[in-house]
Amino acid sequence: MLTPSRKVIRGGRVLDGRAHRAERADILIEGDTIIAMGAPGMEAPEDVELVSAERRLMHPGLINAHTHGHGNLGKGMGDRWTLELLLTAGPWISGGRLLEDKYLTTYLGALEMLLKGCTACYDLTAEFPLPTVEGLDACAQAYRDAGMRAVVAPMVAQYSFFEAIPGLLDVFPDGLRKDVERFRLGPGDAALAAMRQWLHQFPADRGFVAPALAPTIPHHCTDDFMRGCAQLARDFGVGLHSHVQESKVQVIAGLKTYGKTQTAHLQDLGLLGANFTVAHGVWLSHDDMAILAEHGASVAHNPGSNMRLGNGLADIRGMLARGLNVGIGTDGANCSDNLNMYESMRLASMVSKVQGPDTDEWLTTEEVYEAATVGSAKALGFEGRLGCLAPGYQADIVFLDLDHVNWMPLNDPTNQVVHTEDGTAVHAVMVAGRMVVQDRRPVGVDLERLSAKVEAARERLQATTAPTKVLCEKLSVIVNTFCPGLAKTPYRINRYGCGCMSSGD
Repeated sequence: MLTPSRKVIRGGRVLDGRAHRAERADILIEGDTIIAMGAPGMEAPEDVELVSAERRLMHPGLINAHTHGHGNLGKGMGDRWTLELLLTAGPWISGGRLLEDKYLTTYLGALEMLLKGCTACYDLTAEFPLPTVEGLDACAQAYRDAGMRAVVAPMVAQYSFFEAIPGLLDVFPDGLRKDVERFRLGPGDAALAAMRQWLHQFPADRGFVAPALAPTIPHHCTDDFMRGCAQLARDFGVGLHSHVQESKVQVIAGLKTYGKTQTAHLQDLGLLGANFTVAHGVWLSHDDMAILAEHGASVAHNPGSNMRLGNGLADIRGMLARGLNVGIGTDGANCSDNLNMYESMRLASMVSKVQGPDTDEWLTTEEVYEAATVGSAKALGFEGRLGCLAPGYQADIVFLDLDHVNWMPLNDPTNQVVHTEDGTAVHAVMVAGRMVVQDRRPVGVDLERLSAKVEAARERLQATTAPTKVLCEKLSVIVNTFCPGLAKTPYRINRYGCGCMSSGD
């Protein structure tokens, strides 16, 4: 990447989300950092590059607290999928990938996010049957090449979805049970060794792209494997990210496996801490929320995919009331079908409003905006560096076109960035002091050539995975009977997180 010069941005309005204002201000940038902000026409060195922001509303880059880079080549491949049907289809929609596909799918998602005002993400990327140094490096390089910040976390497990759900394999006919053996993952010690090797050789400069670890779902892993991931995270000072209590099926599977909630079990294993992020948390109890808050953990709220997969509506008010940090994410494009953080903010606001008539319990637009910026920044480990436009913060800035129909008229900028903006008014995006989107196009990217590469990959992967698709469709018929039945199991959880099956809801 080119080294940014000193710049002064003049003539724009800076969004103050909490105050619901967007006053005119100039911004002085040196290198990749904001060093001063002041009234229009503020004094600046003579040798700075002038960036005009006339008729622009500026806000910090949105931060996607949870996505899956491997899912970007799988957008639109399914409709009426529960989480469990998505996982059943996983070997089909994400199978057959070459190293070039792993780069391409990540790069494609990075461009989409940048074009829609998102400048950083937490990417839980998957490889089968094991993570590889080459594959993970390709994902990290895709973000660097796109000019987007990311935390890249290999998503790992020991058990396939079919092995992890209690009783599921038992209902498969013998032939299908044998067929799913091809979806078994590599040994846990091999996954840990690969991740250790990757972390050991990861560049020391982690301000732009950083590593983390993502044991995918607790009951997809043995306790020893989870502890191994936690030890690796401690050894290398990186984050942990896991899908916790995302669906009712996960809750029941956790209770059957541990006799307690996944959150309570993770606490017993010693995984919870300020570096731990819960993905989704739709079915967290209030005691689970309190446990997570006590440990300084975060939750990545993904309202779009929570509804898309029928998982439910997360209680974000309950989380915030207990002091739990909340970020906002899109989830992967293979299950949310886009990576639009403006849409995720709007949905986060709307979801809170359909859970009851008490307006005091509804999220405010400033709370949603803060979650998508500083809340997500904390989840990524970039607290105090990203999520604000202020001296000392990184110069990651989105420029919205105030002449776009979304901003006619400009009434309340906080309400409108959450409820009105859909990404179409994004005119330019700056990351680390360098323009990566200009005039609504990614700088230096031939989109037509990229489209041809993506289409060629799609055709090749469609042919390669055709037999797997047939098998997954057979499996989905059984999964779609067994898992909804499992989800109907009544249960109770006490204040210590311990649960039992009960005779009533």
